[in-house]
Amino acid sequence: MAGDGGPGVSDGAAASGGAPSFRVWALGGIPEVRAGDDLAKLIAAAEPGLVDGDILLVTSKIVSKAEGRVLRAADREAAIDAETVRVVARRGTLRIVENRQGLVLAAAGVDASNTPAGTVLLLPEDSDASARAIRDGLRDTLGVEVGVVVTDTFGRPWRNGLTDVAIGAAGVRVLDDLRGGTDAYGNPLSATVVATADELAAAGDLVKGKAEGLPVAVVRGLRHVVSPGDEDSAGARALVRGAADDMFRLGTSEAVREAVTLRRTVREFTDEPVDPGAVRRAVAAAVTAPAPHHTTPWRFVLLESAESRTRLLDAMRDAWIEDLRRDGRSEESIAKRVRRGDVLRNAPYLAVPCLVMDGSHTYGDERRDTAEREMFVVAAGAGVQNFLVALAGERLGSAWVSSTMFCRSVVREVLSLPSSWDPLGAVAVGHAAGVPRERGVRDAEAFLTVR
Repeated sequence: MAGDGGPGVSDGAAASGGAPSFRVWALGGIPEVRAGDDLAKLIAAAEPGLVDGDILLVTSKIVSKAEGRVLRAADREAAIDAETVRVVARRGTLRIVENRQGLVLAAAGVDASNTPAGTVLLLPEDSDASARAIRDGLRDTLGVEVGVVVTDTFGRPWRNGLTDVAIGAAGVRVLDDLRGGTDAYGNPLSATVVATADELAAAGDLVKGKAEGLPVAVVRGLRHVVSPGDEDSAGARALVRGAADDMFRLGTSEAVREAVTLRRTVREFTDEPVDPGAVRRAVAAAVTAPAPHHTTPWRFVLLESAESRTRLLDAMRDAWIEDLRRDGRSEESIAKRVRRGDVLRNAPYLAVPCLVMDGSHTYGDERRDTAEREMFVVAAGAGVQNFLVALAGERLGSAWVSSTMFCRSVVREVLSLPSSWDPLGAVAVGHAAGVPRERGVRDAEAFLTVR
C-alpha cells in the first residue's frame, strides 16, 4: 500500500513475488465544496486517470456540503435531537444515538468541524444514493466503472481511538461472506463475514488524514471487490446490524430503563421451551433488591416440569372453587373465574416467589411489628420487580398473578415448602405468542407530590 499517488499495480498483482497488493492515494486539487457542486466532476478533474476497478473513498463531509446539508444552528444539541431516533447511551453531555439513517454513532453524526462558525454539518440523507450518484457521474464523465464508498469517522465499542467506516456504498461488495469455506488448515468457517467496505474506508483514512484537507482517496488493485452493474443494491445499509441481532443495543443505564419500560404482562405464550439458565440469571438480579437488617427475604420456587405445574395448579383450582362455593357463587360464575387462571396453566414455566422473615425483629408492639413485616414485604416486592424486569431483559415474557397468596397453605403443602415461606403470587414465564398490548401512557407528574 502506498499514499504518494500515481498509477498502481492492477487487481491485486504484486510488483514482485506475486503476493497480493493494492495501492491507495489521496487526491489533491479538490476545491472547497459548496451546495450544488457536482462531486463526480470535481473528482474527475482532480484524477482524470481513473480506470475500471478503482474504488473512490469519499469523506461524507463534502457529500453533505454538496447536498446542502449545512444547517445554521446556534444550538448543536437541538440539531442532534432532530437527527436522533433512539438514545443508545449517555454520559454527561456525550450521547451515542441511532440516527435517522440507522447508524449508531456519537452526536447523530452532527459535526461542527470543517464548517463555518454558527453552522453544523448533517450526514447525507441517503449515503447509498449519494454514492450511486457519484459512481454514475464518473461513468458519464470518464467512461469508467468504479466503486464508491462514502465514509465517516466512528468510535467503536471496547476500543480506543477513531476510524473511518463506510456509511454509503455503490459498486462495491460491502460484505465478503466466507461462511461455508475453509481456512488454511481446512477448518470450516461458520461465522466469518468480512466488512470489506469498512476496511476500505479505514485504508483511505490513512492517506486522507483528518486535517489535511484531502477528502477523497483512490484504491487501485482490488478490482475483485468492485461489483458490476447494480449488484450492490444493498449498499452500506447491509453493514447496519438489525435490532434482533444486536446483543449490545443499549448502554447500561439505558438498558435498565428500556427493560423496565418494555416489561409487559404477557398472557399468551408459544410452545418454545424456556431456558432455565435465563430464569436463574433473573433470580440473580432479583436478589440484589434492597432489604432490611441485611437480610435476604426472597426465595424463588422454580416449577420446571409440567407435572409439578399441573399438580400445583390443580390443587389451587380445587381450593379456589371451594372458596367460591363458600361465598355463594354460581357454578357459571365459578367457571368464569377459574378460567382466569389459564395464564398460569398455559405457561411453559412457572416461578413462585416467596417471602421469608428470617432476621426480622419482634418488638411485642403491634404498630412496630406491623411496620417490621411491611418492610420485608416491600423488600420482597422489590425482588419480584427485579425478577420481572430481568426476564424482560432476557427477552422472556411474564405475568405476575397473585393467586398463590390466597391459598398459601395449599401451595406450601403441594410444593413441600417450610411453613415460614409465604408465597407472593406466581410468575408465568415464556416466549410471548404475539406483541403485548401497549401500556397506556402515564404522566409521571400525576404521581408526584413535591414539598
